[in-house]
Amino acid sequence: MFSKLAYSVFEQSIRDYHQFDNVDQPINNPFPKEKIEHLLYLKNWIDTVQWHFEDIIRDPNIDPVAALTLKRRIDASNQERTDMVEYIDGYFLQKYAQVAVKNEAKINSESPAWAFDRLSILALKIYHMQEEATREEASQDHRDKCQAKLNVLLEQRTDLSTAIEDLLTDIENGDKFMKVYKQMKMYNDDDLNPVLYQNKK
Repeated sequence: MFSKLAYSVFEQSIRDYHQFDNVDQPINNPFPKEKIEHLLYLKNWIDTVQWHFEDIIRDPNIDPVAALTLKRRIDASNQERTDMVEYIDGYFLQKYAQVAVKNEAKINSESPAWAFDRLSILALKIYHMQEEATREEASQDHRDKCQAKLNVLLEQRTDLSTAIEDLLTDIENGDKFMKVYKQMKMYNDDDLNPVLYQNKK
């Protein structure tokens, strides 16, 4: 199952990050560049770093200048995340390029890579909810509530993994087809963000 492979790569990335738990820790991707695992690991590493960016920026005592710098890093991370999804979808486009698409085939609401994007984020939610469900200094009530949430997340993982496998099977059989729309993010573009292009005058 491809979803199982991807999830195991996501878990490895999360574990590797938390050996240092530092947003500035350089990535050390253990997979060869020609393997899909390399892209999956990089995708989740970006997600994991951004998860912790989002924690840091919510510190009520953060210095405003530092917060602005961090916001710029979050914007850049969002762009990297989108780019990685498109790279991963490129892998699936190539993988299924020779499939004979049936006349009655339908398009899915999201591409395979965007589904794996959700699985990557879900892996992070599960990791951190597991931490909270077993945090010794937390109250029993807190741990119980987090365990209940963790149970839901684990069920969601099963359902999402099943949906991903069904989608890949449908594409492979020609029952569904995929397209990749480049995400035309406007806020980073000097020609599309009014604040940026007005400053260029």
